[in-house]
Amino acid sequence: MRDLNTPELADASADLRDAIDRCGYYPDVVTDSLEVAIAGEPIRAYVLQHEPTFDRDEVRRHITILALTPTRLIVGHTDEHAADELIRAPYASTSTEAIPLHRVNAVVVNRVVPNPAGYATGKADPAVAGSGEVVLTIGWGMVNRIDLEPAVCADPNCEADHGYTGSVAADDISLRISAAADGPAGIQQVLEFAKALSFATTSR
Repeated sequence: MRDLNTPELADASADLRDAIDRCGYYPDVVTDSLEVAIAGEPIRAYVLQHEPTFDRDEVRRHITILALTPTRLIVGHTDEHAADELIRAPYASTSTEAIPLHRVNAVVVNRVVPNPAGYATGKADPAVAGSGEVVLTIGWGMVNRIDLEPAVCADPNCEADHGYTGSVAADDISLRISAAADGPAGIQQVLEFAKALSFATTSR
């Protein structure tokens, strides 16, 4: 495991390419799409999530990749689609976004830790590893979620209209990784990425 307490991480570009190849989901399409956004910078950390989606009686696949460079956060999505009226053969669509690190204003990690009484740093219990999960939410100001609810006062007998209260949260991308679907290594990878991204945004 890399030491993410140091600002200089090894270039993980080859590791990312190997992970894309092992995934087997249009690896050349995915790689070429990412290379445009990465623009030759080294990769400091990454997360890859490959997940199926269901379209009637067919299974379609989707891949999300988060990659951290010294200056930017790269977000890539690739989907596959059935033939339609415009494109007569099955096709894939890709999108990438490159966000300068100074724009990242929120790195939120929500964890579900099984058997917390027996938890020890770096020593996950294999018997319960399948039930853990991490949700990584990253915000950079493009998408904001507004949560509203009726405002109330301390008087339980009050019937006045106090309007609404709420909060605004940055929610540009949210990635859920579970040990059951992605394995314990997937949990560790997303935690390493969150730590590297948090360090990178703090140091800038």
